[in-house]
Amino acid sequence: MPRSGRRLPATRPVALAALPAALLAVICAGSPARADVRPLAGAHAHTGAPSAATFDTAPARAALERLLPRHAGQFTLVPDPAAGADTFTVSGTAGAVTVRGSTGATLLTGVGWYLQHVAGADIGWPGDSIGMLPARLPAVPAPVTRSAQVPHRYALNDTDDGYSGPYRTFEEHQRQIDLLALHGINEVFVQVGAEYPYYRALQRFGYSAEELRQWIPGPGHQSWWLLQNLSGFGGPVTERLMRERAELGGRIAEQLRGLGMTPVLPGYFGTVPAGFAARNAGAATVAQGDWAGFDRPDWLDPASPVFAKLAAAYYAEQRTVFGDSSMYRMSPLHEGGRTGSVDVGAAAGAIQGALHAAHPGALWAVLGWQDDPTAELLAGVDTSKLLILDGLSDRYNRLDRETRWGGAPYAMGTIYNFGGHTTIGANTSVWLERFGPWRAKNNSALAGIAYLPEATGTNPAAFDLFTDLAWDAGPIDQRTWFAGFAARRYGRPDAEAAAAWEEMRKGPYSTSSGLWSESQDSLFSARPSLSAVGAAYWSPKSMRYPAGSVRRALDHLLRVDPALRRSSAYRFDLVDTARQALANHSRVLLPKIKAAYEAKDLARFRTLTAEWQDGMRLLDQVTGSDPNLLLGTWLSRARSHGADRAEQDRYEYDARSLLSVWGRRSTSEGGFLHDYANREWSGLISELYARRWTAYFATLDEALVGGAAPREIDWHAFEEEWAGRTTRHPDRPGGDPYRLATAVAAALPAAATG
Repeated sequence: MPRSGRRLPATRPVALAALPAALLAVICAGSPARADVRPLAGAHAHTGAPSAATFDTAPARAALERLLPRHAGQFTLVPDPAAGADTFTVSGTAGAVTVRGSTGATLLTGVGWYLQHVAGADIGWPGDSIGMLPARLPAVPAPVTRSAQVPHRYALNDTDDGYSGPYRTFEEHQRQIDLLALHGINEVFVQVGAEYPYYRALQRFGYSAEELRQWIPGPGHQSWWLLQNLSGFGGPVTERLMRERAELGGRIAEQLRGLGMTPVLPGYFGTVPAGFAARNAGAATVAQGDWAGFDRPDWLDPASPVFAKLAAAYYAEQRTVFGDSSMYRMSPLHEGGRTGSVDVGAAAGAIQGALHAAHPGALWAVLGWQDDPTAELLAGVDTSKLLILDGLSDRYNRLDRETRWGGAPYAMGTIYNFGGHTTIGANTSVWLERFGPWRAKNNSALAGIAYLPEATGTNPAAFDLFTDLAWDAGPIDQRTWFAGFAARRYGRPDAEAAAAWEEMRKGPYSTSSGLWSESQDSLFSARPSLSAVGAAYWSPKSMRYPAGSVRRALDHLLRVDPALRRSSAYRFDLVDTARQALANHSRVLLPKIKAAYEAKDLARFRTLTAEWQDGMRLLDQVTGSDPNLLLGTWLSRARSHGADRAEQDRYEYDARSLLSVWGRRSTSEGGFLHDYANREWSGLISELYARRWTAYFATLDEALVGGAAPREIDWHAFEEEWAGRTTRHPDRPGGDPYRLATAVAAALPAAATG
């Protein structure tokens, strides 16, 4: 691929010898065809579109070797741009499978189709069954050609980098890209390193490097800074960290381009630090007020003359680091904000004009969320160069997107995970009921799918099914699809696996629209109260499906053929189902504890609270047996980015606070964001959640014994103390998942059938 000779700019030169080993590896690594060594991976004008004649299959081949290291040699990948946009054909004999495709990513989608429909294996997110594949892959009975039903297959919420892992390595991001390509995605949001263009550009507009390092938040909170909701929290950041993150983001963008996928980059819509107008003549800014207890950054009026200059500087700096793209993500006035005297339509037109001045014809991707995008914004832009990523497609009823958005193109989206919750479930029946009819209606503006969970890496069945929507020409039957998923998930059909997934289909994967798109979270992770109905304030307050479905699924999974229990897919599903069964039981147990307390029955109260605490210990142990459910991994990644102890501690606080207090006291309490990102992870359960409940039950016990009101606990102070800790936790799983899941089943009442 052609490369420019640009290098990542620095305030002062950085000697290679002074860089940490991880960064040196980033700088020196490259694609197999790379002959030179440059610290910038993404600085060229390629936007991701394949050549009209052919394209290099080497990036797809490299991804295939990562995904299927023992079987990659049995695939022949043939570039076929003439086949038409987003089309693959799979054919071949045993041990010699040929995939033809219109892009590198589409070749991988063809491989994914083969694994799903011919080989009967699953590479999920997380967990796979490729270890169950035969040494010689099976033949394709007859050549099969598939084309995408929609041109836009978008992935990643603006919050994914924060809630899924702001301190991930390139290899982890690379794995994510491989999985997205395997499942047919062609547009991916790239947030990592997005602070660096701001940092560079704003130094030309009256701000010092030090001021900007204080303004930019820690990586864990940068998602919301880019959404213009907050600034500064979790920082200050160092220039070294920003440069490393920019390099990482450039490599991610380059990886996407190599597969013919579009790296969707953040666009510039006017976020500026305080005091911008006083430092720049002719600038007009609007204070944006409060967001969940934070002062929002100011908004530079896009119609003011300075906006075009700052936008041009931003895009120039971004190009140097990330290269160009054909798609940019912006949501002005996200979750509130103030327009002041700004004409929103004119502002939107100026934002799009600045984008097109830097990137002619680029598509503006805007999130469909709450009241956005407004009619005023849409009236000011060329909607043929706009794509609305609908985050509410499966949440509410009586939706008419063509009327609501005046025929602007949109992608049907889903947000079935909020904050990184580990809860199982999604409104999959709603997806299947709506996608086909919405596409088929007269004057349909449906142009894509948008995979938008706030955090990825949970609910592998939901990821598989939602992405299948874009590639299946006919209506998908939910029961049939889940039966097929059960058959391939562990490497071959199994009656108990089928029964388990039928229970899951009928339960957590058949929740309805109307109010929620996510299942309930756990009371074990809730701030203690006898009246607790959920952990996150903004999540469902009660069960969204019969709890017995998960409990029965656990029994079925424990009876799966022992020969199928070796796969990481089985181990994850077993642990996750056991975890969910325990979490659901918390909603049965807490009302009993409350009743005992109110009856002043001390003996029963102590028996029930001991059962609760035993359940939390078991929950911590079972989650500790899977690598995807460890607090230690989250924390060690954050610390690895610090150059010294103080910086390591700062980034660990950034990571811990997001899971607990989220922000400062006004955010945690007034903005109701404490425990918004709760998740049942080993270490988090034992060190925060269990300690909270132990302290709380102790106050109630004292009250019963002494006949007085229970002591008040300052929960924010309790949680803030935890966020400030630097205690270590395992970053490798321990214990036998099957034994621990069996213990969970033994501890829980058997579910009634039916």
